[in-house]
Amino acid sequence: MHALKSLRLLCVGGAVALSVALLQPSPAEAASKSSKPAKSATASKKPAKSAVVRGKSLRPTKVVAKRKATVVDVQPARLSFGQLYGLHKAEDPLELKSSVALVLDQDTNEVLFSKNPQAVLPIASITKLMTALVVAEAQLPLDETLTITQDDVDTEKHSGSRLAVGTQLTRGEMLHLALMSSENRAAHALGRHYPGGLSAFVSAMNLKAHQLGMNDTRYVEPTGLSSSNQSSAHDLAELVKEASKHDLIRQLSTSPEHQVEVGSRLLQFRNSNGLVRSGSWDIGLQKTGYISEAGRCLVMQAQFAGRKLIMVLLDSAGKYSRIGDAERIRKWVSTEVPHLATAVNAVKTGP
Repeated sequence: MHALKSLRLLCVGGAVALSVALLQPSPAEAASKSSKPAKSATASKKPAKSAVVRGKSLRPTKVVAKRKATVVDVQPARLSFGQLYGLHKAEDPLELKSSVALVLDQDTNEVLFSKNPQAVLPIASITKLMTALVVAEAQLPLDETLTITQDDVDTEKHSGSRLAVGTQLTRGEMLHLALMSSENRAAHALGRHYPGGLSAFVSAMNLKAHQLGMNDTRYVEPTGLSSSNQSSAHDLAELVKEASKHDLIRQLSTSPEHQVEVGSRLLQFRNSNGLVRSGSWDIGLQKTGYISEAGRCLVMQAQFAGRKLIMVLLDSAGKYSRIGDAERIRKWVSTEVPHLATAVNAVKTGP
């Protein structure tokens, strides 16, 4: 028999780590094995046979024994806040992979679909939509050159970037990369170059949220790398409404790709939202986001079924699940909602 050496379940800072040791022989088995007489090295050693092929002697291939693993640490993917809160247990008729969802008619404010709409969760790079809104409303010169410094390097998640320290781009280019391809250093540089510095910029973000009635929303930095940047689906719908009033934000967020000249190199960036690149959607504004605490997130303003709709998807499990959820919602709105509306109107009017 074997005994399980150790099993540990740790919860640190919202993350769950499972450490499992491989099965090891029990002390009794170990003693039993050690009591058996060892074979003589000379007795067990057999002369190696050789084969002759066309006059050449071939010695047997030497077999190297694999080392036995004794301990394995299993650390599953870090759970999102939505998973820790049990939000994924909520059932919905569309069987969405997102634990939070909201579909809103932008013109009438009619809620067509909702799932845990009041849950307050980390929003990852959806944050950059507010970053862009503050920059746009400050009317800072878009042609001013900004420089990436060591201060813009991610010390929160230690993520990489193609914008090396020393990279110089205009404010307009930084804004483009932050919205389109979710470039973290570009977003941080935008906040750092705000009048009064980064702290003044974050204050402006929270002030704007307050003005929009986003009472569930809090920002601590401009990139979304911090899980302390949190909001609800209803609040983010208000943010999408406000941001969509700016032609610049709509244009930059829905750009399929963009090239920037960095020194002697020409860097190509692509939109982080595959729906923009597919060409099958009429998207007016969008932003994606991901950190482990937030899951996969997506906000969009899109037009289909004769309506201009705002879609918010938070804490989606799976790399492509938010895209699948958006497709399911579009199909549902296009095929089922008109019939539901007809049935409701018939009940209201009566025979």
